[in-house]
Amino acid sequence: MSSFGIYLIGTLIVVIGVVYICHIAHMPQTWTLGIGIVLAGAGIMGAVNNTRQRDKS
Repeated sequence: MSSFGIYLIGTLIVVIGVVYICHIAHMPQTWTLGIGIVLAGAGIMGAVNNTRQRDKS
């Protein structure tokens, strides 16, 4: 499995955990979804940033 895939699996686990904690804490669904989307976006950006190949110039 590629490093990018491992990052995405890790991000998915974190997002699921945080959304579950928000649900247990009785946060409004709008906030829970917003937090999940922001975390997913940050995880994808981090995965791309850490796994992309640098230019050799």
